[in-house]
Amino acid sequence: MPLLNKVRTAVPGGPGGDTAPSLSRLRTALTLFFALDGFLFAGWVVRIPAIKQQTGASASDLGLALLGVSASAVVTMTLTGRLCRRHGSHAVTVVTAVLLSLSIALPALTRSPLALGLVLLVFGAAYGGINVAMNSAAVDLVAALRRPVMPSFHAAFSLGGMLGAGLGGLVAGSVSPTTHLLGLTVAGLLLTAAAGPVLLRQPSPAPPEATPAGTTAADGNGDRPRGRARTRGPVVVFGVIALCTAYGEGALADWGALHLEQDLHAHPGVAAAGYSLFALTMTVGRLSGTALLERLGQTRTLVAGGTTAAAGMLLGALAPNVWAALLGFAVTGLGLANIFPVAVARAGALAGPSGVATASTLGYGGMLLGPPSIGFLADWFSLPVALTTVAVLAAGAAAIGYAARNAHVPRTG
Repeated sequence: MPLLNKVRTAVPGGPGGDTAPSLSRLRTALTLFFALDGFLFAGWVVRIPAIKQQTGASASDLGLALLGVSASAVVTMTLTGRLCRRHGSHAVTVVTAVLLSLSIALPALTRSPLALGLVLLVFGAAYGGINVAMNSAAVDLVAALRRPVMPSFHAAFSLGGMLGAGLGGLVAGSVSPTTHLLGLTVAGLLLTAAAGPVLLRQPSPAPPEATPAGTTAADGNGDRPRGRARTRGPVVVFGVIALCTAYGEGALADWGALHLEQDLHAHPGVAAAGYSLFALTMTVGRLSGTALLERLGQTRTLVAGGTTAAAGMLLGALAPNVWAALLGFAVTGLGLANIFPVAVARAGALAGPSGVATASTLGYGGMLLGPPSIGFLADWFSLPVALTTVAVLAAGAAAIGYAARNAHVPRTG
């Protein structure tokens, strides 16, 4: 069984105990970068309507421009693993945070759909890069701490997103997109300046275990031999698990409110609260994820989460009234909360930055796949029936997680 499936905590004076203060500082700095990522991305999303009006983009023009974010993010994710192996995940995290902070101001400076699409390629590249880099850094830190704290990082992303969206909503009516997004640039650069030196001064920590005979010790970048050929299959498996949960996030973000308003005749305000409730329970689930993992282990957490999400989404999609559907959305958020963090952590434990890149790319692909798939299925059948595919994939994630329970890091030598 992998180390992360059997949790052992470093104790003072024991292996890893003497580095506790530095690991704590690393954890705080990484948490800030996860929160910054969510904060900046949400701040951009809430200004999309204003940017659309400013550039004179049609719906199709905007769709193509937004596709640039997704396309460049996916391409960059596949390359960032190599950069992390060469330069270290800490350095790449700081550099991509700077790029993300600078690029978020660019959309507000555009005046045409073409210009918008071009700058969103840059924004998407920075967004994809920082997600792989900081998750790679988090995987190494989780191994060194010997505690399953990965969900806490993703909880910080969710909290940052909620804060960014809330702030954006407050200032949308009184502050121009240019002022708002430039303000986000300043905030991002200041936070990077504060937290970045902590990452740059310390290499990625090695797990507090003796290196087996015949293996090469971790270098200053935290890159350890992973037996790539033997881990490729298991890494893809955990990437598929990430895809299943991200599919649900994307589907609920784009179609949840419409389902409540169109099929259950909810008031527009209540319908809009549906995704907020889903996001809130997902955040709560991630905040409690470390305790859950310490109690249940990774496999049981994956199985329980997928099963819970499947039951919640069946209720959310097929409920006869609004309040039952909202309850279903809330349960779905709790169920999906820790599946993506666990899948990325397992992929990273198996194959390092390359594993994180693969799982993140597949997961992000699921978020892209969800909304259009739901749309096609809604046309062919109905929106409630289409949303049941979220439950099917959540149940699939649970089944795959159980089947992959014995995936382990191969030892060489």
